[in-house]
Amino acid sequence: MKFKDVVDNLNILKLDKMADCLTEYIDKINSEKIPFLDALYELTKLEIANKAERSSQFNIRIAHFPYYRTFEDFDFSFQPSINKEQVLELASLRFIEEKKNILLIGSPGTGKTHIATAIGIEAAKNRVSTYFISCHDLISQLSLAHSENRLVDKIKQYNRYKLLIIDEVGYLPVDKTGANLLFQLLAKRYEKYSTIVTSNQQFSKWGEVLSDATLASAILDRLLHHSYVFNITGNSFRIKDKILEKRDNNVVY
Repeated sequence: MKFKDVVDNLNILKLDKMADCLTEYIDKINSEKIPFLDALYELTKLEIANKAERSSQFNIRIAHFPYYRTFEDFDFSFQPSINKEQVLELASLRFIEEKKNILLIGSPGTGKTHIATAIGIEAAKNRVSTYFISCHDLISQLSLAHSENRLVDKIKQYNRYKLLIIDEVGYLPVDKTGANLLFQLLAKRYEKYSTIVTSNQQFSKWGEVLSDATLASAILDRLLHHSYVFNITGNSFRIKDKILEKRDNNVVY
């Protein structure tokens, strides 16, 4: 048996990390720095870690996030209205186990989508089926499915995700038909799966945004019943540098 044959077999079995590290561990065994079984154990651990990382990256890629953001990237000091400890607790993903929702409300640029994405990426890394979509795109897809008599299947498709992130509710107006489709989806997810919603509109305005006060009330009822709500009242991150520059210029030495 040749070394190359072993490497080829490992590659055929898709044990790529073991194949890559085999030479290093053979050298360790030959120099009596490590027993054979210990070397084999370490190689399998490396392979498991490698597969977990690749799985995480794949889950992140298919979740369709608009960008890669984590909580480490978020400047909580710029948004003091956000309870940092409570937000970071969401990274434990306990809310998904409890089938609770998260609603992030605030003006444009205040970090709603960043927080939603950071939570979603943490979920995807932990092999929780996750999908990110804007409210406009979601309703467009539901409307198309409805017109083609496949709405039931489309809702089932979205309900394969334990975590669905709906971004920018209220950014564009929604007609009554679209609001009804959104209600049907959220009604099916109610108390079964978790949903994160971001919106630049306060709940009192959702009747106008969704073109029907009754449907808006029904949607909010299902979203808010088991939920965490964050009202972000700070400045936009998009003008952060200008604000900080102004503060610095006003400092008296």
